[in-house]
Amino acid sequence: MKKNIALVTGGFSGEAVISYKSAVTIDNNLDRELFNVFKIDINPQGWFYELTDRRKVEIDKNDFSLQLDNQKIKFDAVFIGIHGTPGEDGKLQGYFDTLKIPYTSCDAATSAITFNKRYTVAVAKMAGIAVANSIHLFKHSPVPISQILDQLQLPVFVKPNNGGSSIGMSKVNNASDLAPAITRAFQEDDQVLVEEMIAGREFTIGVFKTRGNIIPLPLTEVISKKDFFDYEAKYEGASTEITPAQVEVVVMDKIREAAQKIYSVFNCRGIVRIDFIYNQETGLPFMLEINTIPGQSEASIVPLQVKAMGWSLKEFYTKLVEETLI
Repeated sequence: MKKNIALVTGGFSGEAVISYKSAVTIDNNLDRELFNVFKIDINPQGWFYELTDRRKVEIDKNDFSLQLDNQKIKFDAVFIGIHGTPGEDGKLQGYFDTLKIPYTSCDAATSAITFNKRYTVAVAKMAGIAVANSIHLFKHSPVPISQILDQLQLPVFVKPNNGGSSIGMSKVNNASDLAPAITRAFQEDDQVLVEEMIAGREFTIGVFKTRGNIIPLPLTEVISKKDFFDYEAKYEGASTEITPAQVEVVVMDKIREAAQKIYSVFNCRGIVRIDFIYNQETGLPFMLEINTIPGQSEASIVPLQVKAMGWSLKEFYTKLVEETLI
């Protein structure tokens, strides 16, 4: 008996454009011999399933069901493909938990914590994971620039505390540039993280769980053609990504071990992608952030890592869905 799977896409943030690209890849690779797939667009105008003739049918939010030709369709599981709110910050996860519908991502608590960059590094630090020094700013409580500079060494990164895709992020080398960078980040979020730069090579790694085993994917090294890995570097070709990374086994093992530990400490589920800077001086991988709904477009890192492991995306997505149905 085929399972009914809702593939949710869209969202309420600027990251919706990435979500739609991810959904195309996921939709193309979900195994139709195992699953009936319904792509659901959640956007500020409503929650809709679009028919082949472009007609839109609204989802009943009372039980997350769909009425098609006098037939009520309920879902066995949800494949969450929304980057940003409400798919990555725990809001949808809490909704599906109340309806007892399983889904492919981390649970509501983990999603909410990891969506907040400052809380993520705080939990990681408590677990003994190396992280950069940082300051957490709130729009309603301004902090003098001099106080920030007393506590952190330049250069620093200034980024919206919630969200991903590096929207609103700046690298600041000079003290005079710090205030404008903070203002820019506050345009994206009411909370801002100012974080010391860690020198080193940037790596990112997908990690997922299947049948109780935490499996790290092959490592990717990110070499930005710009000064740092911003939105343009991520999505508009201003970076080089090498998968699998050409790196010493000892370095690779340290990053893989750190990634598995982080996955376990944060009680992750499904596929997450964890970004690191490997600092040669200390010999430590510093965790930057955890992406609980990593991009799945053709150009995205996780699909490339899956292929580098020798799996097809069809196999991989089947594992993710099956894990929710156990």
